[in-house]
Amino acid sequence: MPILDILVFVAFVASVIILGLVKSRNEKTGEDYFLAGRGLTWWLVGFSLIAANISTEQFVGMTGKAADWLGMAIASYEWMAAITLVVVAFVFLPTFLKSGIYTIPEFLEYRYNAFARTIMAVSTLIILVGVPTASVIFSGAKVISVFFQGVTVLGLDLGNITVGCWIIGCLAAAYVFAGGLKACAWADLIQGSALIIGGGIIAYLTFRALGQADPAVLAQTATNPDVSIDTLTNGGPIARLIELNKAALPEGKLHMVRPANDPEIPWPALVVGLWIPNFFYWGLNQYITQRTLGSKSLAEGQRGVVFAALLKLIIPFVVVIPGILAYNLYRTDLRDQAQIKNETAIAEFQAGEDKIFPFNEQFAEVQPETANAILKQNAAKAGIEVSFAETLEPEELVAANDTVVDAAKQADLAICSTSLIGYDYDAAFPTLLKNLLPRGSGLMGFVLAAIFGAVVSSLASMLNSASTIFAMDIYGKYRGRHHEVKQFELVTVGRICVVAFVLIAMLIAPKLGSPNFGGIFTFIQEFQGFISPGILAIFIFGVLVHKAPRSVGTVGLILNPILYGSLKYLVPQMAFLNRMAVCFGVVLAVLTVMTLVKPLPVPVVLPINAKMDMRTDKGTKLFGLVVVALTLALYVIFW
Repeated sequence: MPILDILVFVAFVASVIILGLVKSRNEKTGEDYFLAGRGLTWWLVGFSLIAANISTEQFVGMTGKAADWLGMAIASYEWMAAITLVVVAFVFLPTFLKSGIYTIPEFLEYRYNAFARTIMAVSTLIILVGVPTASVIFSGAKVISVFFQGVTVLGLDLGNITVGCWIIGCLAAAYVFAGGLKACAWADLIQGSALIIGGGIIAYLTFRALGQADPAVLAQTATNPDVSIDTLTNGGPIARLIELNKAALPEGKLHMVRPANDPEIPWPALVVGLWIPNFFYWGLNQYITQRTLGSKSLAEGQRGVVFAALLKLIIPFVVVIPGILAYNLYRTDLRDQAQIKNETAIAEFQAGEDKIFPFNEQFAEVQPETANAILKQNAAKAGIEVSFAETLEPEELVAANDTVVDAAKQADLAICSTSLIGYDYDAAFPTLLKNLLPRGSGLMGFVLAAIFGAVVSSLASMLNSASTIFAMDIYGKYRGRHHEVKQFELVTVGRICVVAFVLIAMLIAPKLGSPNFGGIFTFIQEFQGFISPGILAIFIFGVLVHKAPRSVGTVGLILNPILYGSLKYLVPQMAFLNRMAVCFGVVLAVLTVMTLVKPLPVPVVLPINAKMDMRTDKGTKLFGLVVVALTLALYVIFW
């Protein structure tokens, strides 16, 4: 990197960290460290929600999915979030702030029982550390490894994904160790703003590159075989975007509707299934809701949440559309990155190792001769006869090899842990950075600092929340039965947890590069399904059904992972969002029956935080309705 870019990067990161630590220097109690002394104003809440949420999970995972076949369908995670946040602001948040809770599991003890609190605390910790925390570390390292490929600093190869994971994890842990939620919130104010500006810069540069690209080269990447060369030659960037991505799969990358049998976002999931992870994430996910629990008042919290909802409408335009264009502009780069990822498996195949090697259709399309050779060797090892004609279409090669792989599994033969791929879509965003950012102007330093800040911000949020759950729901709860737990002790335990949890996540993160996970974004959503439908169901009953018996909390938390795991094993072809919808419906039905059979004679009385100002205002409600209307308009345009 040129010296000016380095200086801008270092100055930006240093100023953000110093601001956060200065603002949090007087943290003495658990409320100070974990909830910023319950003094966050609406603009801190709003920007902090966005900065905690938007990270390389979106810039790498969501951009990658957009570059692949999902296109604008993946934007539903963002636009549904806008409506979800409005509901959270006026339905969930008043209950949580009025009760004065530190954590979401704590609410379960007041509403249901201590066992439900413990189950949720433990399951949330496992998922939080093992899934989103590890995923953000990996996706941040992915940016480093692609952008700085071949660069060595102090003997460390920055192109190595494991090195990147340890760099990202250690820096984030050091930051959150020193300062708590207040440090995160103030840093998020700058990083959230810079992130949106940086994303806007990348979107602008992507469209500029699209307008300057060779029409003949672009035509080779079109999803429509009848692409109009005249439109690509004479049209502007918007016309080129539409022409390249219309009528594909067969709906087009610029439309949200996908077939009912789509493995990731079938259209029924847009109607039902996608609401479940959205409400869980924005209303009941500790590392997100911790910001709202630190609100100065109900009115400040609601304004902040609705403001965040408005910002969510912008994200697809700076993440998803550049992802779609990454394939059109830099398909060759994505293919080269796939070859790097495939190197180990290809070397094992060429060495004749006693394994069966899976591959996808795009690998068969990019490397048909190698795919034929792999199919032939796989079939010989599995003892299956297949056609080896060189004229087999890619889908025929994959179908034949999948048959061999299934037979090999039945025979308990060794299967290669990584599936060979034609394009590395998770490399889409770092490829855009590498090709588009001008060097020496300071712009590269600013955008990279914004992306780095997003990674650190999200990780800091996750680690702070995980440490809060352990300190308050596990350590403080059970040690408090026998000893008085001092505030300093809780903060110390929280800081020790930060170190322990980041070490666990850094050990998991490098393994997430395997194509078997289906991409970072899918991995996160898939595994959160083990807890999200059940948690959402019991909170709906806890908040809205006042006579629901205390036992429904435990039953819902235990029943959901059993159902979800059973469906994943018995019906593996079912899209994970559909699995979530089925589990959510079954759990709701069971809890309804339990409530009808044995309702509480007297509703549970929740604790009241007398210090919290519970007044709201009509202006915020009107603002929320405007956000919902804008969201519906976007769905009409892109449906």
